[in-house]
Amino acid sequence: MAGVDERLRELAPQVLGATVRRYGDFAAAEDAVQEALIAAASQWPKDGIPDNPRGWLIQVASRRMTDHIRSESARRRRETDVAQQIDELVPAVEHDAEQDDTLILLFMCCHESLTSSSAIALTLRAVGGLTTTEIARAYFVPDATMAQRISRAKSTVKASGVPFRMPSGGEQAERLRSVLHVLYLIFNEGYTSSAGPDLHRGDLSSEAIRLTRLVRERLPDDGNIAGLLALMLLTDARRAARTGPEGELIPLDTQDRELWDRDQITEGIALISATLPRGVAGAYQIQAAIAAVHDEAPRAEDTDWPQIRALYAVLMGLSDNPMVTLNHAIATAMVEGPAAGLELLQILDRDGRLKDHHRLYAVRAHLLEMAGDRDAAIEHYRAAAGRTTSLPERNYLMAQAGRLAAPG
Repeated sequence: MAGVDERLRELAPQVLGATVRRYGDFAAAEDAVQEALIAAASQWPKDGIPDNPRGWLIQVASRRMTDHIRSESARRRRETDVAQQIDELVPAVEHDAEQDDTLILLFMCCHESLTSSSAIALTLRAVGGLTTTEIARAYFVPDATMAQRISRAKSTVKASGVPFRMPSGGEQAERLRSVLHVLYLIFNEGYTSSAGPDLHRGDLSSEAIRLTRLVRERLPDDGNIAGLLALMLLTDARRAARTGPEGELIPLDTQDRELWDRDQITEGIALISATLPRGVAGAYQIQAAIAAVHDEAPRAEDTDWPQIRALYAVLMGLSDNPMVTLNHAIATAMVEGPAAGLELLQILDRDGRLKDHHRLYAVRAHLLEMAGDRDAAIEHYRAAAGRTTSLPERNYLMAQAGRLAAPG
């Protein structure tokens, strides 16, 4: 019953937030909520979705937490005292049932004590409602490995002693940066999978957009959030045109732009247009502006490459990211010619952070082809293909090398 599954995924973080807020034990609350979700998935398709599904789930999760506390109390020989505490807690849980703690939960999952990979996994599990199996499949690791990663993340959050509340003042600004970075990474992994047979994972990119919308609903005046959401929408708008019938990669300059999602483009452009004049633009806003320039071009040859190059120059001043430098080199080549782009790539050769990255080889191959150096282009296309773990990217790069190597 698709409607039940969708409703449960939407409610899961809200129920978990309410349960953690009341009982304070993240790991035990997560287990209790999962049991409540399983019960709902079994009962609701037969009995119908209750009038107050959120309250139903919170009540069931609270009963599970009650059982857990009683069990722990018995083990510690303090069952009588704790049972009295439970009787006092349960009514309070029902009283707080209408409060939505999803944003607090998201901040907790992106706590600075966690690595990016752990924060992503915990966010997808606790806030996104994905199963451990779904997350493991997305990152091409065994279920047991992902389960251990999530378990360690929950233990780390518990050990950190972070209170279940919205951070205040400077702490919120710092944690918000982590939240947005995690959402950005989730989106990127969904839009271009780092490994495996598929170019993208629509469930991950869509979930990142949904969660970013949720953050923006609660912090509507933050320009960085608006910029990130605009970037996601303007980028995701091209998803349907990025692959062919067999899942093969189609580069931006040859995509059928009639397949681009105009509603997403309109929304993304409106967001970034409203955000940019309000103050100092951050990295997400600049990236969104670049995506908007691409999306506004009716044909690839109409792309305003001088504006894109100027925006990448601004972005380089905000971020010491070699990928930004790489994209600036591409834009420079499109404005001044391939020789200028190839000269800029030498900076990355000296930098070393992209030394063995397939994207550096692929871009150099493309610019060498533009410059007419066919043999060197073939060599670099093949080198790029050998370094990527994405099957569609590998196939595309080998096809480019084969096309250049073909006689005639």
